[in-house]
Amino acid sequence: MVQFENWLLRGLLGFVCLLPVCSSAEQDLCGPLTTVREKLNATQRRRFMKMYFPINYTIQVHYEEVFKLRNISRLLNTSTEHEPVLVKDLQDLWLSVTLQGIKRVLRVLPDRHPTRRKYLQDLENLFRHFEGVYHFNQKEQRELPESIQNIMDRITDQNYHGWKSVTPKSILDNSYRTMHCLFKECFRKDNYDYCEVPKKKTT
Repeated sequence: MVQFENWLLRGLLGFVCLLPVCSSAEQDLCGPLTTVREKLNATQRRRFMKMYFPINYTIQVHYEEVFKLRNISRLLNTSTEHEPVLVKDLQDLWLSVTLQGIKRVLRVLPDRHPTRRKYLQDLENLFRHFEGVYHFNQKEQRELPESIQNIMDRITDQNYHGWKSVTPKSILDNSYRTMHCLFKECFRKDNYDYCEVPKKKTT
C-alpha cells in the first residue's frame, strides 16, 4: 500500500512538473482568429459601423491605416534578398493597423453609443486576446524590413500629417479582407482566394 502511494505521488509530481511545459507549448492561432472573424461578419459590420452612424460619416486616419490587398502586393514587391518582406511582417502590420483603426473610431464615439458598448469594445478585446496568442507563438524576434517599420512609425507619429477621410466601416472591411489573405491557413474551407486584388472598375 505504501509503495502504491509513493508511486502515485511520484506520478502526480511528474504531471505537475509537466504543466509548465504543456502551457508553454505553441497555441493555436486559428481558434481566436476564427472568433475575431465571427465578430467581423458582414451583418455586424454593416449594423454597427454603418447604420449607427450618420450618412456619409467619415473619420480622419493616417494614409497607412488604410491597409488593403493592394498594399500587401505592393509591400511584397519591395522585398529584396537583403531585406525580405515576410508574411509574418505583414501580419504584424495588419494587427497594428487594425488595433489603431479601432482606437480611432472609439475616440469619436460617446460613452453610451451602441457601437462602443455593444460591438467595438468587445471586438477590441478579441483582438487583444489574439494579439497575446500571436506574440506568444513568435519563436524569435526579428528586425522589421524598412518598408514595414516606416509604416509602423508613421501610424503612431503624432506629428505626421498624412491624413485621409474614411468611413468607420471601411476600416473593418479592409481588416476582414486582408486577414483572410494573411492567415489563409485558418480559412482553407472557404475555397476562395482572398489574396486576389479586385480589378478597378472602368467607366
